[in-house]
Amino acid sequence: MRTFRGALNDTGLATTKSRPLKSRRWIYVPYDQLTLALGPLAREDREELGVVLVESVAKAKRRPYHKQKLALVLANMRHFAVECAAKGIAVRYEATAGGYADVLAALTKELGTIRVMEPAERELREELAPLFESGALECIEHEGWLTTAEQFERAAPNGPPWRMDRFYKIVRNDTGILMDDDKPVGGKYSHDADNRNPWKGKPAAPDLPSFRPDAITKEVGALVEEKFADHPGKLDLSSLPANHRDALRMWRWARESCMEHFGPYEDAMSTASRNLFHTRVSHLINVHRLLPKQVVDDVLALDIPLASKEGFVRQVIGWREFVRHVHVATDGFRSLDGRTVPVNGAGDATPSFLRGRTELPAAFWDTKSGLRCLDTVVESVWDEAYSHHITRLMILSNLGTLLDLTPRALTDWFWVAYHDAYDWVVEPNVLGMGLFAAGDIMTTKPYVSGAAYIDRMSDYCGECTFHPKKNCPITRLYWAFLARKEKLLSGNHRVGQAMASLRKRSAEKKKEDARVFETVRARLAKGEPVTPEDLD
Repeated sequence: MRTFRGALNDTGLATTKSRPLKSRRWIYVPYDQLTLALGPLAREDREELGVVLVESVAKAKRRPYHKQKLALVLANMRHFAVECAAKGIAVRYEATAGGYADVLAALTKELGTIRVMEPAERELREELAPLFESGALECIEHEGWLTTAEQFERAAPNGPPWRMDRFYKIVRNDTGILMDDDKPVGGKYSHDADNRNPWKGKPAAPDLPSFRPDAITKEVGALVEEKFADHPGKLDLSSLPANHRDALRMWRWARESCMEHFGPYEDAMSTASRNLFHTRVSHLINVHRLLPKQVVDDVLALDIPLASKEGFVRQVIGWREFVRHVHVATDGFRSLDGRTVPVNGAGDATPSFLRGRTELPAAFWDTKSGLRCLDTVVESVWDEAYSHHITRLMILSNLGTLLDLTPRALTDWFWVAYHDAYDWVVEPNVLGMGLFAAGDIMTTKPYVSGAAYIDRMSDYCGECTFHPKKNCPITRLYWAFLARKEKLLSGNHRVGQAMASLRKRSAEKKKEDARVFETVRARLAKGEPVTPEDLD
């Protein structure tokens, strides 16, 4: 930390216990609120303010987070501290082996009451709750959200099930975003049907931007490699937007290189381009290096096709806001429509509507599955701490559902592996949508498919040892799933057509479906790849 501390000390605004600035009004800035554009930092006299930032080893080691994710957070925290000092704000930067609460409790005795915008993560809110209750910390409104609980409740006045499309319409109507008087621009609220083109190589997908790591970023990289050497994933500082300037550059690249074609190819997947036309800024939005309102306003100002513009806006003011409200309303999936959900030893909710009990196979970590689609996506995740949303849903979560994986285990894997994953976003996306573990509380059906969908929307099948129309086990896994869950899903009209097709399927085919499921599950449980010979 010597380089960072030196840079911070050079500003003359670094404070310590022996060099306090008690006359300042202090604000605790959590790891995901790294912006000067919200809250008191945006409005009050900065020369009268001080910020507290805390690096917690306990937080970093609570789960084996991807090295790239750790570096992203730590590099941006340290650069934010220097950015604050450059604006005349005093900085108290603490590093601890423990958690946040003990450090903040001690600081309040020294500095007085410290304000903090309400933490987005439930984990942090719970840790700090005693300090809020005692008044040592003053919790103020988090100004980064674009919607209110009232709008969420208006979309479902009688409570769950909650539906994003209803919520999204209310937000559009209330804000006037993409509205022409009282009608949606283009005649419909969602252009999702226009976001489903496969990509065949044209238009050319852009190369990702690269960044030149400075001394602070390099120091963070060395720290991660040393202190978190046992954590998974590759660390690539050249792909890491580590400060506000980098974040703005990343967003400029996204606007200029991705947004025009984002909509039509939003659901496409390819080995030739992992990213295609995705903007790749979700991690920067979630730590507030980019503001949600800023990116929405910028996209609305672009001269791009409506399908791309609306598709992006829907992701931010629709889905992102919706999942956060669901997470709050369910207390992190601990309470589902009045039912208390069991928690595991770590205190995390374990809903399992579909009763998945299979342990997470090694294929999600460091061995090959034999399924090219899964292996391709998993490799990209451990390379980059990222894959885009359709690979998360229709490859990783799809196979997780078809294989009856334990929902909590796969959710925790996503939380560890993705640089944009925090409790309020990863739990609704995986428990709620990806694995249907909460039933129909926020989505209408399980999002599952056989090989035909993957073949249509990607090029993964081309060099796979299995043929999508002949012997790919994913199709049989799909039918076996429907057969196993027929009673559980009997009242769900959204799967009615699939169940009708299942009933027409011969007993011999159903028996073979079940055999393939057991064989694939057994092979993966042993850490062995599935081969065509295994299924003959």
